Amino acid sequence: MSHATANLAARPMVRSLLGSAGSSSRTPSPSSVAMRSTSSTPGQRLRRTLSTKTPRALMSLSSAPPCFASPSVRSGSRGISSSADAPVVDSTIPILTTVSDYRAWRLQATKDGKSVGFVATMGALHDGHLELVKASLRENDYTVVSIFVNPAQFAPTEDLASYPRTLESDMHKLASLSHSTPSHSRRVDVAFVPSVKEMYPNGFTQIVADQIGAFVEVKGLSHQMEGGSRPTFFRGVATVVTKLFHIIQPDRAYFGQKDIQQSVILRRLVSDLAFSHPPSAEHLRVIPTGRDPTDNLALSSRNAYLTADSRQVAPVLYRALKTGQDVWDQPHWTNNDNAERIRQTLQKARAVVLQQAAQCQKDGKGVELKLDYISLNHPKTLQNLEQLLEQDGPHAIHVGQGAILSGAALVSQGQGGKVTRLIDNLTLGFKL
Repeated sequence: MSHATANLAARPMVRSLLGSAGSSSRTPSPSSVAMRSTSSTPGQRLRRTLSTKTPRALMSLSSAPPCFASPSVRSGSRGISSSADAPVVDSTIPILTTVSDYRAWRLQATKDGKSVGFVATMGALHDGHLELVKASLRENDYTVVSIFVNPAQFAPTEDLASYPRTLESDMHKLASLSHSTPSHSRRVDVAFVPSVKEMYPNGFTQIVADQIGAFVEVKGLSHQMEGGSRPTFFRGVATVVTKLFHIIQPDRAYFGQKDIQQSVILRRLVSDLAFSHPPSAEHLRVIPTGRDPTDNLALSSRNAYLTADSRQVAPVLYRALKTGQDVWDQPHWTNNDNAERIRQTLQKARAVVLQQAAQCQKDGKGVELKLDYISLNHPKTLQNLEQLLEQDGPHAIHVGQGAILSGAALVSQGQGGKVTRLIDNLTLGFKL
């Protein structure tokens, strides 16, 4: 039985990714966050100003220097101005970079009795992200989007430094969204764009053995599927989402089905640790995977790594899973056929990727395709049904609650070419 735990790792020293910048002195600079009540008339609007605010350096593991906005940047919705060190100048959406600035805005939203929807992202936004934001705009008075490339969910050998960072483009995309209600048009109200120092104020290292402080793990749900290849990934996800939920205090949060294991883990986290925001696992909404309309490739920020040739190969993972789904859904299966149903589903799905990999070796374009895994897992416990079948036999398999058919593959082109990790999944016989 899985449960959520907070781990405290202690070591004599921590290798901080923040370096000396994490302890550098700061010079106070005036900044203000003006807030008003939207329920009052224009002449009665209340403004509160937090003045003489010490700016926080926008820490980034990227070498690109931040572009600092003027404190007099035009106020966005709810009468709030961007933080003084907002990294995009003149954003029509207020950009808040510190926990204190955000909490001042959230306090007023609470006083006004407004619901807050939340979409957590690492930026490099695509249409899949925007669908999450649209869902929040439909269901909530206010919508908050965070953009934070979380170092805790990257292993030291992964692509933290090269992960796409497109903040100005992201802000333009968010500003283009709206949802009309009978009384007004809803738009994204706040972008929360913290630095690494803001989110990990006591320093951070990607080396788990050297980490000191509080980190969150959800036991029993994090080692299979994606966790098999990325053993520290969900520890980083659970930790940063716990922080964000405490900061943002969302009434509802929105995640994509493409990261289905993440959604299962976070729902269990919210339930086990009795979060007040979001108030229940059901308030963590899971939105269907965004796909390319031409070939059903699951949308991902990492798709930017694909070359033209590897992009042609990438949809194979969806085709494989769809082939497996077709086998699973055949009408002749009975409860006595569970073992064969699992074997045939996985065998047919894996064969599609392996055949494409063999074709890539023959065509001379230098595209390399590797299958990481395709698995069937229980929709709640995430038990691997194939492994359960091998260990305990057919009597231990119950598919009445459905199954998750998921997979991952690696594609690259040329010697030393950038490797793109593709992930995808389909739900079999259940709804999220």
